[in-house]
Amino acid sequence: MKKYKSIDLFAGIGGIRLGFDNAFGDSIETVFVSEWDLPAQKTYTENFHDDFGIAGDITKIKEKDIPAFDICLAGFPCQAFSMAGKHGGFNDSYKGMSRGTLFQDVVRICEYHKPKVIFCENVKGLTIHDKGRTFKVIKGAFEEIGYTVFYKILNSKDFGVPQNRERIYLVCFRNDIAPEDFFFPEGTQKPVCIRDILDDAPIPSKYYLSDVYMNTLREHRARHEAAGHGFGYVIRDLDGIAGTIVCGGMGREGNLIIDSREHSMIPTTHIKGEINKEDIRKMTPREWARLQGFPDDYKLTLADASLYKQFGNSVTVNVIEAIAKEIRKVLIYGGH
Repeated sequence: MKKYKSIDLFAGIGGIRLGFDNAFGDSIETVFVSEWDLPAQKTYTENFHDDFGIAGDITKIKEKDIPAFDICLAGFPCQAFSMAGKHGGFNDSYKGMSRGTLFQDVVRICEYHKPKVIFCENVKGLTIHDKGRTFKVIKGAFEEIGYTVFYKILNSKDFGVPQNRERIYLVCFRNDIAPEDFFFPEGTQKPVCIRDILDDAPIPSKYYLSDVYMNTLREHRARHEAAGHGFGYVIRDLDGIAGTIVCGGMGREGNLIIDSREHSMIPTTHIKGEINKEDIRKMTPREWARLQGFPDDYKLTLADASLYKQFGNSVTVNVIEAIAKEIRKVLIYGGH
């Protein structure tokens, strides 16, 4: 079996790689990883044991310094195009870096190395950003360097996780091996609900909200509703699914649950008031990991705040794996 070499750009905590590793098994080998966020690097290195280190800022790395590869994995930053963000697009500046143009580093590296496949994931809003011009530029850039681009919006809830998460997936095959058509997976797994991914009780009391904070959330929502906005906390049905998990803002409060199983009412962190008596809590980082399809042996050692951010920024492993299986079929049976 041929071994395909892959590189993991904007690697985050390795969700895309995990999906490809699951799909390709022993026939894939990661030869280069780039991620500039230090906490994400820490989680990555705890879970993937590469002989080489993680490279930092990709904009500073020369193409020729990257080993040859067959598959480029690139979840280039989506905040610039997100409907939840400021829609900055190509002008989006973050710590002096233009997140919107980081995809050009993918183009630059792939133009030099000419891999067989380029795989990208991004927010659904990418297709409509700037009246579709942004997506046209990105798709056009890959076509210009010799790739046939296939893309589709898929929802994580169709792939065995209880999370409503629509994302766009781009699969670019080098023209000389490109199939006439590429069939994205449909996602046929039976539905899963939040109850299926809960941690065992008792859940630590720190995840249960204080009564004072619950009142603040209710007032916050009432203000927004009075102004005609639908913004506020959401309590999810355990027999239903979670909304899209996101980092920052009201990310955790958008997916509160009522968990009436036994738990301590004694706070272990400094809170105002008492633990609420309605059994309302945030999901735990491990539950968020499961919402994204990460296995339970995936190590989570950082502080909760970092982990929530990492999983909110990550990808759904199940969806990636399903697409990667279809890519593998083309490489084995459909290429030249």
